[in-house]
Formats: sequence, C-alpha cells, structure tokens
Amino acid sequence: MKSSNFFAVDIGNSWYKVLSSDCGIISEYQMPNAIALFDDEFYEMPYDEEDVELEENLIVEVKSPAVDNKRELYYAGKSAARQRNVSLTSVNNQKVDEIRTYVLLFSIAAYHALLIHEDATDIVYEIDQLAVSLPTTQYKEKKEQLKQRLIGTHSIILHKVPGVSEPKEVCVKLMIKDVIVGAEGACAYLGMTRDQETLGIKDDELVKDSVKGVLIGDLGGDSVDFVGIKNNKPVASVEGEHFGINQFLDIIIQKVSKNELYKFDSRSELEEKLAAGQSEWYVEPFAGVRKDISKYITPQLKSMAIKYLELFDKVRSSSNEIKGASRYIAVGGAAKLAQKQIQEAAVRWTDKGRPINLYFPEDLEKLNVMGLMILAKMNHLKKQHQEETNDLAAARG
Repeated sequence: MKSSNFFAVDIGNSWYKVLSSDCGIISEYQMPNAIALFDDEFYEMPYDEEDVELEENLIVEVKSPAVDNKRELYYAGKSAARQRNVSLTSVNNQKVDEIRTYVLLFSIAAYHALLIHEDATDIVYEIDQLAVSLPTTQYKEKKEQLKQRLIGTHSIILHKVPGVSEPKEVCVKLMIKDVIVGAEGACAYLGMTRDQETLGIKDDELVKDSVKGVLIGDLGGDSVDFVGIKNNKPVASVEGEHFGINQFLDIIIQKVSKNELYKFDSRSELEEKLAAGQSEWYVEPFAGVRKDISKYITPQLKSMAIKYLELFDKVRSSSNEIKGASRYIAVGGAAKLAQKQIQEAAVRWTDKGRPINLYFPEDLEKLNVMGLMILAKMNHLKKQHQEETNDLAAARG
C-alpha cells in the first residue's frame, strides 16, 4: 500500500476518540464531546503565555457546506467543557444532523494538522481515507448522508492560538478525499480480530466462536449498541437502545452539587475521575476540605450495570440469528468505567438462572476507533486494487 493519510474517528456521545496515520506515523487523541459558542466579552485566557496548551484553548471557526457556512466561533472539546454555556449531547441525539458533529470532527483534524505543521499559519491537510462511526440505530438510514457531508474541502480557522505570532490564528484547509462509515460494535469486532498493520486475522479463536455466534454490547454515553456476529459477519437485525452512562453521570453531578457544594465543569471531568480509580473519588469544594463522593458514584454504576445486563438478556432472547451465541463481549468506554459493577451484577444474574458470562477484552474502550482505522485501510486498499484493475483493463483495451 502506498503512503497515505488515514483518519479514524469514533464519534462518541461522551468522547471523540481519534487515530491518525500520516504515511505510517500513528497519533492518538481524545476530545470531550462538548461545544460552546465563543463570547469574546468573557474571554480571559492569556493565550500568549507559554504554559497555555492549544488543546485547553481550542477556539474554532468552521467554513463548510457541512454546517451551512454559519461561520460561528466555538470553543471545542476541553475548552468548551469549562464554559457556562457548554452544549453536551442528549439522549437520542442525531449525529448526522447536528452541527456539533462537524465542528468537533473538523476541529480535532485541524488540531492534528497544526501539531504536524507547527510553524505554519496556513495549512493544507489531506485525508485520503476518513472512517467514522454511527450507532446501529442511525447507521442504515444516515450513513450515506454523513459520508456526503464529510467528503470535500472544509476550512477551519483556529483562533487565538498559543505561541503563534500575529494575527494569532491559523487557517487549516481540510481536504477529505473519501469517507467510509462503520457501525459501532461491528467496528469493535474488527478491532478485536484484525491486526492494525497487516490487516490479517489476529484472533482465530474469536473468529471460530463467531460460527455459533458472538454478541457484542457496546456501551457508550447515550446509546448501547448490540451487534451480533455470525460466521465472521455482522447480523444487521440486532439494533441498539437509547441508553448510556450520561444519564447516570448527570445524576451523580446533581447529587454532588446539592450535597457537597461542588460543581463539576462537565461530564468529562467526572469521567476522568472515575477512570482514575476509587482512590480519586473525592472533591474539594473548599481549600483543604476533601469530600468522599463514592456514595453517589457506586449506586449509579450499579444501576447502569443492571440495566446493561437486562438489555443484553433481552437482545440475546429476541434475536433468532444470535440465539445460542458462544461468547458475549462487553466493549465501550462506559463498560470500562463500570467493569467491576457489571461483573458483580453478572454473578447475581447467574444466581437467577440466566447466566451471562461476559468477556472484557483488552483496550475495550478503544476497540471501535481501532476497528475504524482497520476499516479505513481496508477500504483504501480495495479502491487501489480496483483502480489498478481498471487501468490494466484500459491498457488491454
């Protein structure tokens, strides 16, 4: 495969997870799914100081048909999460139809482009193959629309960039040549079974298990996507549910605010605390005052775990294609955060006579984006092969 630029984006309701491959050089990012309209009147960050990081101060303007050329300025990601007018996702959000999808995706691509062209203020960054994900509930009807909105040229202006001389902004012309859309959960299966470099099968045992059937439950921010795999191929009839960790995070945030007088900046701040482990489950509402918040966290994670298993049981019972599955697999960032509670709930489920022996694979929170990178490379290789075949046929012509 000739040198090409690949970009894989798992459009999560909590986090955007990104892998890029620029001529074989791999970069990895994650950004909170948060945007906020920029208000210059309240902008106070001293962007000319050396200790200010661009990721913490991402202010973008997008000029693109994908957002109807609205030309508004937004905080994106970490910088947005700290704003009073931050916009987070809601249950049943339609990713293809929301401006936030394109603002965040283009922002993180522009951020990456600036990191690899540090001294430039006008950058052209080409993506030969972009791979993005959609929930199974939106995949069939919306994948072509998402693809068409992303293909083409988009201009992203990064405003008030730390360390950049006047006029303290950088313009990135993003050129996306082709897009492939993957279904969440199915991409995770690719990430488990295929090698990132060779694209060959790396888990023969899982592929063999798929002959009887494999059921994957991808638990995210606002959705859980169940994908049945039969004979190494997704079973399209298994669809997701509008359920995820965000509703439980919101309850924790509300309880901590009310009872401990501490207000989290965002869901992402709380999620980072959860990911750090129980030793970090505390807040400091006042200097020198530490409050344990595990009593608010644990019940919510337990409730989510029970609901997750209920949905797992419902799907395996209702889908003819996946009945008698040989393996049940938990993936997704939320499943990673609540792994202990899910495993404990699964033991109680077994006691009820309906055992669900869940497998938690390595890197379960990253498997979708890993699968998307594999999907991007496989699709690009397929196109190259087709082009070579057409050229050969024309030469023989």
